[in-house]
Order: sequence, then C-alpha cells, then structure tokens
Amino acid sequence: MSVKAKYQAVLDLGEQLGIKDGNVTEEGGILKIKGEAATPYEKNLLWDKIKELGGENASDVKANISVADSSVYHRHTVASGESLSKIAKKYYGDAMQYQKIFAANTNILKNPDVIHPDQVLVIPNP
Repeated sequence: MSVKAKYQAVLDLGEQLGIKDGNVTEEGGILKIKGEAATPYEKNLLWDKIKELGGENASDVKANISVADSSVYHRHTVASGESLSKIAKKYYGDAMQYQKIFAANTNILKNPDVIHPDQVLVIPNP
C-alpha cells in the first residue's frame, strides 16, 4: 500500500473541510501534507485522523497545517435538535461547558436554553 493510499482518509477529510492552499506530495516514502484550516478545531480533526491512521508518532507523514483564524476554536452552525450542552459535549467533551459557549455568544443569545437552527455560534478556545 502506498503512503498516499494509507492516508487517503486524511486527504478526503481535508477536502471535506475545504482546507485552503492544500498541497500533497510523496517523497521517499513520506507523505507531505500542507494547507490552511479555517479554525483550530478543523486542524485538530486532521491531526486526529493522521494519528488514527499512522499512530501517535507516524514517521511516514509530515503535515504542516496552519490556521486562518485562531481567535476562536470554531464557528458552529446550529442544526435542528441541538442544544448548547450537546454542542459543548462535541467540542469540549463536557456538556457543562455550555456556559462558556453561551457567554461567547450573548450578542445573539439571550437565554442558554433557546437556540435556533442556522445560528452561527462562536466556540471559544478551550
């Protein structure tokens, strides 16, 4: 299996996330990946996928992924049926962190129990 084939899921994820200035080359059995993620959360998704496929210290891949906007962890578009606690669980692993998300969005939210589909929420850096 080629190195590129091994990490195809990373390349697919990068495409799905809309990574900018993406460049992938293979040299001497090492896959070199370069690009710019929109947020730290998207960068972390890519690194998690690399570690899943290649292990914690993969020696067959080198990735240089920068971040366009590090002022926030992510910008989340609310889907039907979501709550701040569900969103907090997704990004922080802890539903009780919903208060952090609410505090960062008081310009559009008046009550942490009331959010609407298609609202774009700032997810603050952990």
